[in-house]
Amino acid sequence: MSDLIKIFISAVLIENVVLIRFLALCPFIGMSSDVKKSTGMSGAVLFVTVLATAVTWPLYVYVLAPLDLKFLQILTFILVIASLVQLVEFYLKKTAPALYSSMGVYLALITTNCAILAVTFDVIAKGYTFVESLVYAVGVATGFALSLLLLAGIREKLKIAPIPSFLRGTPIMFIAAALLSMAFGGFAGLIK
Repeated sequence: MSDLIKIFISAVLIENVVLIRFLALCPFIGMSSDVKKSTGMSGAVLFVTVLATAVTWPLYVYVLAPLDLKFLQILTFILVIASLVQLVEFYLKKTAPALYSSMGVYLALITTNCAILAVTFDVIAKGYTFVESLVYAVGVATGFALSLLLLAGIREKLKIAPIPSFLRGTPIMFIAAALLSMAFGGFAGLIK
């Protein structure tokens, strides 16, 4: 059990997919303009990440590796992720049309979200079991959500803050993201 907790905490804080590994920066910047959109994107990424891992891990372990088809890993994993994103799009279009509209192009970009693809590769490279893979996937998605929501909260506060005009908008947002990244760098010695 302690190994699963270490895997989760490491994925959320120590190896944070956005602030430490610098993956998924497009949705991180594009969807952090308000907390509501960030929450919707976080939920979609969590769903796709966990399901992609749940599908790709056994597919690799029981089909691609035994049949010596490892060279198809990238293609197979991208197809699985793209299919899952289509499911999320159909679901959001029917159940939450306002959220679907506000996410715009960023929802489709989940298909090419390098963080999700990185998770599917990481679990294979690290030799995780199926359960460890799922815990890692939840941890990475939680770390993505934490990063996104932190920046969204900061950006909402910055809208009303007295900031010099030359720093308003994108410059102060990048400064805030850099400070978040530096803060998360402090977690590096947490688990050994």
